[in-house]
Amino acid sequence: MNYIAYIIYLVTTYIITVHVGLVLHKNGRLFILDELGNNEKLTDFVNKILLVGYYLINLGYTAYMLSTWQHIHDWVGLVSSICSMIGRIVLTLGISHYLNICVIIFLKNKKLSF
Repeated sequence: MNYIAYIIYLVTTYIITVHVGLVLHKNGRLFILDELGNNEKLTDFVNKILLVGYYLINLGYTAYMLSTWQHIHDWVGLVSSICSMIGRIVLTLGISHYLNICVIIFLKNKKLSF
């Protein structure tokens, strides 16, 4: 049963990671551009770094979660495990996204105070 859970988990995590990453990269550019004073080169640089960091965190967390997975005995355990693992990744990524926004706003405010 664990192999079924791994496949479902990896496919779902991949879809979530790629879709959310592309949406944040595309739409976040305008936010970063505004926060960094319309500096397009710096905005593109920061946006690419954030995307790479997002993918690395997601890849590492996904691999770590696979290593901590308990043995699954039935279908209820399968669904419960998958939901728990995916929920942890989504929460972690949501928190890290808002932390990134806070850092960008902090950097903008620090730049404006000088």
